[in-house]
Amino acid sequence: MAEEKWVVMVTAQTPTNIAVIKYWGKRDEVRILPINDSISVTLDPEHLCTLTTVAVSPSFDRDRMWLNGKEISLSGSRYQNCLREIRSRADDVEDKVKGIKIAKKDWEKLHLHIASHNNFPTAAGLASSAAGFACLVFSLAKLMNVNEDPSQLSAIARQGSGSACRSLFGGFVKWNMGNKEDGSDSVAVQLVDDKHWDDLVIIIAVVSSRQKETSSTSGMRESVETSLLLQHRAKEVVPVRILQMEEAIKNRDFTSFTKLTCTDSNQFHAVCMDTSPPIFYMNDTSHRIISLVEKWNRSAGTPEIAYTFDAGPNAVLIARNRKVAVELLQGLLYCFPPKPDTDMKSYVLGDTSIVKEAGLEGELPQGIKDKIGSQDQKGEVSYFICSRPGRGPVVLQDQTQALLDPQTGLPK
Repeated sequence: MAEEKWVVMVTAQTPTNIAVIKYWGKRDEVRILPINDSISVTLDPEHLCTLTTVAVSPSFDRDRMWLNGKEISLSGSRYQNCLREIRSRADDVEDKVKGIKIAKKDWEKLHLHIASHNNFPTAAGLASSAAGFACLVFSLAKLMNVNEDPSQLSAIARQGSGSACRSLFGGFVKWNMGNKEDGSDSVAVQLVDDKHWDDLVIIIAVVSSRQKETSSTSGMRESVETSLLLQHRAKEVVPVRILQMEEAIKNRDFTSFTKLTCTDSNQFHAVCMDTSPPIFYMNDTSHRIISLVEKWNRSAGTPEIAYTFDAGPNAVLIARNRKVAVELLQGLLYCFPPKPDTDMKSYVLGDTSIVKEAGLEGELPQGIKDKIGSQDQKGEVSYFICSRPGRGPVVLQDQTQALLDPQTGLPK
């Protein structure tokens, strides 16, 4: 390996995912092995994603990482596990244009620079760690010429953040809990790709972008130790729901999908309340959004919107088609209007074409008012994100999108 001061970089984009059958509880804290299977939908990375640039150079004197522009420590076991697993699978790399060769054995002594950026709030219940660790593993695998399929890579990403394994695929994804002690069979598999059910539109109401009081990691640990409902859920309820959800997704059966998604979200939060001491991730605004959706579906006579909440107060609303999504956005903005000095461009993010279709000038149509009922109390929503099911991770060839300088390997 030549000793000149070269830098080799890869930049990748990875989506986040939202579980519709929840993962809550580990049977192995170190390997991050769950007590039940889970299923998620991957969100369009144009709207919610992590961008990561990884670089290697003989001039780097240690592994370093920057998250959202701020340097963070890589000493934690989750980062170390991912780095160790990826390095052990590294292969020969040759960049003929730059005349650089990295032998397989050299990866053990070469250091890495990693820069990562989320285009959404970190640790606010929007699965930022899932997208982050998935992107870290995916980009390093590309940099180091790791010859493994996404399911095999998912077993590495899982050791950083459990849900990260599901962000290595697009569409709908299942995380098999596995049975082996070493976790080698606890991997993610794609159920269907993002084109299979592309009628769906996803609207996220960001109720709070603050860091949550109880992290998912400590919350899960307390639930496993104290909640009898969690044990019942994992053994009796989830195995049946998983089969029903796979069938609903395969058949694009929105009625079954809605029932399963909403009841599983509600049971997850019931487990949190059954934990000692109880954990409260949702707030009054979250509860008002649930009431709005339940009333809407009753008024429509058939389920048109599913809701699900992860470990935080933010609502993920899945509309059965674009027409429903446009009406839903109209209703949400009527119930939760922006503050007087807020620009609509910063209040509705993502696929803003839905805002144009919603035609927000003028009176709310009576039909939508009937569906949402009287909402006297205007809740606090920070902003909305409009999205859809999306693809899995990709390498970005455009070097201008890289977060590290190609000459120095330091943040731009």
